[in-house]
Order: sequence, then structure tokens, then C-alpha cells
Amino acid sequence: MNIIVCLKQTFDTEERVLIEDGRVKEDGVRFVINPYDEYAVEEAIRIKEAHEGQVTVVSVGPTRFEEAIRTALAMGVDEAVLADDPALFGDEFTVAKVLAAIIRQRPYDLILAGNQAVDDGSGQVSVRLAEELGIPHISMVTKVEVEGNQVTVQRDAEGDIEVVSGSWPLVITAQQGLNEPRYPSLIGIRKAGKKPLTHVTLQDLGLSAEELAARTEVREIYLPKPKQGGRMLSGELTNVVKELAEALHSVEKVI
Repeated sequence: MNIIVCLKQTFDTEERVLIEDGRVKEDGVRFVINPYDEYAVEEAIRIKEAHEGQVTVVSVGPTRFEEAIRTALAMGVDEAVLADDPALFGDEFTVAKVLAAIIRQRPYDLILAGNQAVDDGSGQVSVRLAEELGIPHISMVTKVEVEGNQVTVQRDAEGDIEVVSGSWPLVITAQQGLNEPRYPSLIGIRKAGKKPLTHVTLQDLGLSAEELAARTEVREIYLPKPKQGGRMLSGELTNVVKELAEALHSVEKVI
């Protein structure tokens, strides 16, 4: 069985986000595997251990992504591919195109990814990837069972559980609760440095800048306004209701 895992490196969720000159400041920030992608890595390794096979991580991003990739390799992933050519960077449309081009160059049965990235939270890349490859997609998965080429999953459906079955090739996105990712062992960390990590460029993938051009544009990045303390209303009920309605209309502008 050949399993592909799509991985992104993101800010540690406990890091403080700072905006400088309209961009998120990255100096001195700790980066980690996107937590949802970490569930996907762990699940891919578990499936490999149960059914044998090969797990390959693919990623699109700057060279610093190597740190997250090496962590995945130390966890038990077999090899990795990193598209760190700036010509391959862009929005979700671009990333899905690049991932599809990488994946088409190798055999695959299952593709796992995180349900979303904690930095942008768009949840678009995996859906777009499935469309690019012309294969089914199941999102927000909290349990995976593999029997032969059949895959049965449980998915989070607005607080309920939905059971879905399909056969590979198939894209699955991991939701929180799917598993508990392992910590890399000392032996795993030592082996990770010897596992293959391939870097690919625009030319390697046979793509053109025109077909990868982003379909969206970020106009502004800003932090939310600081929260203020609540306001207590007191007095006769009729007056309180009137005052609340006026505040919601003229101050909060929600009605």
C-alpha cells in the first residue's frame, strides 16, 4: 500500500502572532507540523504498520519546512518530497496544483491530510487536490478502518457521527480526535537524517507559472481588536431592554 500525506508547517499554536509592515512576523517564532496534519501522519503510519506499505510526505513551502518534515520522518514516515521553489508558492489553488503534480509522479492508494491548517483555516487544499486528481474525498474523519482496498471511516458531522465507505484511491482529511500522535523516538530521530528528502522545482514538475497563478489576493492582514469588558445594565426591565436594543443597533451595529 502506498500512502501519501500532505503536510504543512505552521506557527506553534502557543506563539504570539505579531504583524509588521502588513505581514506576520516570523523572527524567533517556533514552527511545528500543522496539528491536523500531524493526525494524518500518525494515521498513515498506523495503517502502514497494520497492512505494510510505504508512507511519503509531500509539502509545498520554504526550506524551513524541512524541520517539520524531519519530525514526520522521525515518527516513521519513509520518505518526503518538498517543493521549496518560490515559483511554486501561491494560494490554495496553487498548492493543490503543485501537490497533484508531485503525487502523479508516484504510485498512491490513500492520500491523507489535515482537515485544515491552523494558520489560515481555509480547509480548501485537500478538496481541490481530490478534484485535480479526479478521485473521491472524505473530510473531517475521526476513525479509519482499512480492509483490502476498502476504506470505512467515521466522520464528524456537525456533532454527530457519519459512517462512509469507499475504495482507494481516496483522499481523507483528519479531524481532531482521530488519534494521539506519537513522539519521535531517539532511534527514529537518528534514522530520519538518512531517509530520502527530495526537493522539486517548477521545471521538475513540468508546470508553468501561468497555470499556477494564484486565484486569490491577500489585501490586508490585521489582528482582531482587543476585547473590552462587558457592560452591565440595570434598572426597570422595560428600560433595560430599550437600552440594550439601542446599544446593539448604534454601538455594536448587529441589528
